[in-house]
Amino acid sequence: MKWLPAGVAKTRRQPNLLFVFSDQQSWDMLGCYGNPQIVTPNLDRFAKQGIRFNHCVSNSPLCTPYRGNLLSGQHPLRTGALENDIRMLAGGGNYFGEVLRDAGYQLGYIGKWHLYGGNRVRAIPPGPHRYGFDHTFLSNNCTVVFDKERAYYWDEQGSRQLYGDWEPYAQSRQAMEFIDQNTSRPFALFVSWHPPHNWTPKAPVRNPEDGYGAPEDLLELYDPQTLKLRGNCADTPSMRRLYRGHMAMCTSIDRAFGWLVDRLEKRGLAEDTIVVFTSDHGDTLYSHGFRHNKMRPEVESIRVPLLLRYPRRLKPRVSELLFGTLDFMPTLLSLMGIRAPDACQGKNLSRAIAAGRDNEVDAVPLFLYAADWRGLYTRRHTYSFDTNRGEWSFYRQSYFRELAGIRWNCLYDRESDRWETKNLYVSPEHSRLRGQLHEQTLSWMKRFDDDGLSRAAVARAAFAPEDVEREDQFKRGSGVLRGRPIDLLRGLRAL
Repeated sequence: MKWLPAGVAKTRRQPNLLFVFSDQQSWDMLGCYGNPQIVTPNLDRFAKQGIRFNHCVSNSPLCTPYRGNLLSGQHPLRTGALENDIRMLAGGGNYFGEVLRDAGYQLGYIGKWHLYGGNRVRAIPPGPHRYGFDHTFLSNNCTVVFDKERAYYWDEQGSRQLYGDWEPYAQSRQAMEFIDQNTSRPFALFVSWHPPHNWTPKAPVRNPEDGYGAPEDLLELYDPQTLKLRGNCADTPSMRRLYRGHMAMCTSIDRAFGWLVDRLEKRGLAEDTIVVFTSDHGDTLYSHGFRHNKMRPEVESIRVPLLLRYPRRLKPRVSELLFGTLDFMPTLLSLMGIRAPDACQGKNLSRAIAAGRDNEVDAVPLFLYAADWRGLYTRRHTYSFDTNRGEWSFYRQSYFRELAGIRWNCLYDRESDRWETKNLYVSPEHSRLRGQLHEQTLSWMKRFDDDGLSRAAVARAAFAPEDVEREDQFKRGSGVLRGRPIDLLRGLRAL
């Protein structure tokens, strides 16, 4: 082991890592975060055994950008994970999985990938675009069918195999088998579940709630007539049914997570395994009337759960530390006694976590190239500003034209306005605060060499021609970049 937090003795073996993340689950969709109506007993119990973070933020609240941030520890201008279905560049040994592999860990990845770009319905071939996960790799790349009749994965031979069960349940069995096979050597296992992401039901989608469903026994746990919705969501029968399906999916995640934790206990691995539960981003669930369930700077989109348990070193507590996606790689590597490569741009917060220094971070940067905004999250405020310069007409595809009518200039005071219903961006009384948060945002952008170029400018410089003006957001061309965006953009400046 190369490094350990101050005051911590070496353990008898290298710690394992079990990193579990759901897809599109906001922080408020767990009982331990104060939601009394959602059924998540396993995660609630786990939260009491470890550290529950109140302020974990998705730096880029969209699937591919988040996964790129997580597995590289780098800003998307360096990795190319700028938006969905664009292939992240090879890591050259600097990515999370590559570092763990080279440190002697047995690597496993199970579930959603969404980093290969282009066509979603294909296996991810062995090689540099598995980013170090060279051992067990069982993924369906990216799919939106979770039921037992249609859910599938690609096996190690590149053949498509049906799960025959609700997707998270089947993936948990794969994960437990991986744990059973690696009890005597250090392992790092990443489990990426699709639910509670909205999905494609068998019947035609006619209503908002049609994309939110779960096994029948879990739906029965929730009565839509008695559910309380968020304070910024229209209370309609359709929304109640939507919440019911989303919450039932969250309960399925809780059940599957409980199986994994029980397996670690049964195998005697709990003390020496770092277990993480989080999500890639939240789901607005039509809060504020938004049709887009992510990509927003509002907290329902960017704020996610984070539960961390490492019994041998970390005492259970609730943490107010601000934590961003980029911080996972350097922090977890440090807890495992491994130094992060210099290319890693996140913060190593292991010492702050171990010492309970919750004021270590004053702000977490936000950036989303696919929607042209940058911003900042502090313990009290959410801020973002629009970086687009009228270039939406550049796109033929209706998805991007629809975004043209959405503005991203936001300033919320969550202390006085829990549901972010009052946008203070143009408030004269808050002009000084807005200026301060804007300067902080610009400072973060400077650290990342981000000139605030629009999505259109980045696409013209870095995307393959067939990906610049795509006709269908789900039908990419190659999804392969021309090179590293930061290199291709060098010399360009904001117009």
